[in-house]
Parts: sequence; structure tokens; C-alpha cells
Amino acid sequence: MKIAVIVQDGFEAFGLGVLTEVWNEPYHPEDDNPVFDFVVCTPRPGRVKGPAYDLFVDHGLEATEDADMVAVTAKRDIASPSPEVAEALRTASARGAQIFSSCSGAFILGEAGLLDGRECTTHWRYAERLQAAFPLAKVNPDVLYVDDGNILTGAGSAGGIDASLYLMRRLYGAKTAATAARRIVVPPRRDGGQQQFVRTPLGQTEADTLAPLLQWASERLDEQLSVERLAAEAHMSPRTFARRFRDETGTTPLQWLTSQRLALAEELLENSTLPVEQIATRVGFANAAAFRHHFAATRGSSPQAYRKTFSCCEEETAEQAV
Repeated sequence: MKIAVIVQDGFEAFGLGVLTEVWNEPYHPEDDNPVFDFVVCTPRPGRVKGPAYDLFVDHGLEATEDADMVAVTAKRDIASPSPEVAEALRTASARGAQIFSSCSGAFILGEAGLLDGRECTTHWRYAERLQAAFPLAKVNPDVLYVDDGNILTGAGSAGGIDASLYLMRRLYGAKTAATAARRIVVPPRRDGGQQQFVRTPLGQTEADTLAPLLQWASERLDEQLSVERLAAEAHMSPRTFARRFRDETGTTPLQWLTSQRLALAEELLENSTLPVEQIATRVGFANAAAFRHHFAATRGSSPQAYRKTFSCCEEETAEQAV
């Protein structure tokens, strides 16, 4: 798989670093993850100016012509047009290449006309501006990444990690994505629908108050965890607890629990041969029907289909079924 990453003057260094870290890792004997043909390119090869340091880039946009994935990094001046880059992106998309952006890189996709009629996201700071600039786009400012056809957009720069791991998981399976995540020491998956903006800033005392409770609850997902029980464990009234929970996590207790249960269910589907009914009980759903309903609603497939696609134990499961 060939990956072409487009950089321009004012490139956002962290976004480029994310793509390099996830997709440009050389072969390691301790794992069998694929090694990609990773190329950095620019409209005019040579010196590319950055906010903190410059790059010297050998390759021009012809590198995108046979790339399986074309990624565009964010740049500081989101108002400046990039006609050559926009044309390269349009051409790549038309032949079916995967197109990827994160943060303000979405503006370049919009300039290329690739967001018209599509779901997309960007950093929450730029969401209203992106929507105003490209009114046919369907901008969702409250998610980490959006996959729409061959267009994948990530939120703020770190959202590029989540989007990259999601794409790696989709293309190469859960084991490959988990290996890459473990190497760069990040969670293997954060749901795309998770909110990117939490009102209480991390680092304030209030942001740490629920951490012990979340750990406590994550170890008891198979139990009945009502808001009243969680509030009591946190020594708060249910109303205060619900407000504090949303401020610190960006979601409700029920939504958080459902997300955690589905994440654990995914691990069990991938790494065990437990029947779906046992998994439903193990992760805290009332029954297998409720589990299947929530799984399909959020993952877009049945637990059985997910296991068939991502299971590390597929051969063992087949042997047991014989």
C-alpha cells in the first residue's frame, strides 16, 4: 500500500508526525505488521516552511498519482487556496484512492469539492467556519473522526491518531491496529462518535474527581450500574453526579457505560470463542437481544459479522464448530 502525504508551507508538525508514526514504521521482527510505501510530497519540491522548523521535500504531487491513500496535513493559513493540491485530491478520489485529513486539513478537501454532501469533521474550533465555507458539507463538530465513502476526516490533531487506527483496523483487522496502538502507547480504539470537546479543561481538579469511579465501574460492567448506584459510589446526589459526569466526560453515564460495554464486547469477540449470549452477560447487557441491538446501532454490523471480520481466533472458532 502506497501512502502519499501532502505538506505545504505552514504545515502542522504534529499532524505530519501522527501520520509518520502510524503509517511509516519499518519492519520489526517482534510483529508482522505491514510496512507501507510512505512518501511525503509537496506542490513544489524543495524547502517547505513550517512554524517551528522547515522540511526539505524531494517529491512533487506526482507521488499522489498511484497512491492508495492520499493524506493532506493541516496548515496554519486555512484561508489560503491550494489549487494544485485540490486538483491532486480530486484526481485521486475519482480513481478511488482513500482520502484522509485531520484538523484544518478538511478545508483543503472542501476546496477540492470532496466534502459536498458528505459527513465530515474538523477541530471544534474550526467547525462553524468550515460549514460556512462549504455549505454543502455536513459538518459534525462533536466527533473524533468521520468515515464517509473514501473520505476520512479527523478532528483535532490527536484525532488523526484515532482516525488512522480506525482506518488501519478497517483495512487490516483488529490485530494489526492493536499492535500499532501498543507500539505508540495509545488506546487501540476510541469510538468516532466520542465527543472531542469536554467543557471542564483537563488538568483542573474537577477533571480528576471521577477517575476512580470510572475505574471502579469499568471493573464491574457485568453488574447493574444505575445512575443512583454510581452517584452513591461518588458520594454525590444523582443530579449533581449527572452534571459532573457530562462536564468531565462529555457524555452521559448511560452512554459511557454502553460504550465501555461495547468496547469490552469487541475485545471478547476478537480474542475469545465465547458465544454471543455469554459475551452479552459478561459485559452487562440484560440479554443477547439487547446486546445485538446496541452493537448493530453503533457498529453497523452484527456481533457475528464483526467476529468473522476481526477475530484473532477465527480458525479456533471454526474448529470448535465442527
